[in-house]
Amino acid sequence: MAEQLALVIGGIAGGLLLLLLVGLSCCLWRRLCAILAYEELPGTPAMATTATSSGQGDKLCQMHTRTPSSSPPGVPFVVPPSLRGRDWMPLHSGEWAQAPRDPCLAPELLPHAPSSNLGDTCVVGAINPELYKFSEDKSETDFPAGCLGRLWFSVEYQQEAERLLVGLIKARQLQAPSETCSPLVKLHLLPDERRFLQSKTKRKTSNPQFDEHFVFQVSSKSVTQRVLRLSVYHVDRQRKHQLLGQVLFPLKHETLAGDCRRIIWRDLEAESLEPPSEFGDLQFCLGYNDYLSRLTVVVLRAKGLRLQEDRGIVSVFVRVSLMNHNKFVKCKKTSAVLGSINPVYNETFSFKTDATELDTASLSLTVMQNLEGDKSQQLGRVVVGPYMYTRGRELEHWDQMLSRPKELVKRWHALSRTSEP
Repeated sequence: MAEQLALVIGGIAGGLLLLLLVGLSCCLWRRLCAILAYEELPGTPAMATTATSSGQGDKLCQMHTRTPSSSPPGVPFVVPPSLRGRDWMPLHSGEWAQAPRDPCLAPELLPHAPSSNLGDTCVVGAINPELYKFSEDKSETDFPAGCLGRLWFSVEYQQEAERLLVGLIKARQLQAPSETCSPLVKLHLLPDERRFLQSKTKRKTSNPQFDEHFVFQVSSKSVTQRVLRLSVYHVDRQRKHQLLGQVLFPLKHETLAGDCRRIIWRDLEAESLEPPSEFGDLQFCLGYNDYLSRLTVVVLRAKGLRLQEDRGIVSVFVRVSLMNHNKFVKCKKTSAVLGSINPVYNETFSFKTDATELDTASLSLTVMQNLEGDKSQQLGRVVVGPYMYTRGRELEHWDQMLSRPKELVKRWHALSRTSEP
């Protein structure tokens, strides 16, 4: 009897506890639904909602139906991101504007479509083709008037092996004496005129593609004193070689720095057919920039020098002096080139000179040979300037410089042994 009574009391207690748990769960569920549900604003019609009945619950958007006369909501709230771009949207000024009613995704979720209102703007993350355009290479299209052709080559110096690697790449727009052109290239490492390397002959083409490699064994001490000469020849039917042009490339420290391969292109230059003068000749450029008041001198090369080879180590440099009324103003000099009667410099100097001083100014370029004991000897000299100091080719060169401002005028001049003032 006592056991039955205990069972009845336990069942009643369990039932009450179960009812209490169910009631508590219902209360919590109602509160949760009230929190998650949006409060319907006063004065607005009901919202029509379209949803798919699929198990994935894939709902793209909802349709809002508002009348234009309905006033903006008075209760401030935050619009969820998925509902932005529809119905009434707040502006920065505090006013409200009506957005399109088309059922669609949020603007930030839509793919980008071109629009006349957007101008040239694009969506973040889209590829802008303008950023991937390379600057056009005009080295094969822009040829100056009277160009004899253009040559591409590469230079690399290996310090440990003491080897100069020259790559002969291609040539373009070669001017052959006949209708067909069969070019080849000879490579000299000046001042050595006897030894040279030669490319294969390309038949019947003015735009040959060589893609050949050559090796010169030269020490690291003398390589910067050498000049690479590439001479382009046309081979006729009798196998005679006719020079089309040449490129002189001095091997400077900055060219060989880094042990890396450099690709270079140069226009061909015609070889001077005039015999050298008694003491040799010097080629240089003159230019004057009236805006900057700069007088520019580019010392290019010399030829046919009469060196004193019995005076020890032979090295030659050029001294450039600016004079005014035969008075010294400023002096600069090139680097010294060892053991060559045809040295190549390609060095540029500039002098600050007012335009009013050009009628009384002159330039003196003197070729000097280094001797033992830090002494030097004059090999030849040329003076260019106005009518007050010069005549002939030197005066013509000066006048051409003044008549063609901001351009470099190039000429050969014969050296003389006159004493300096």
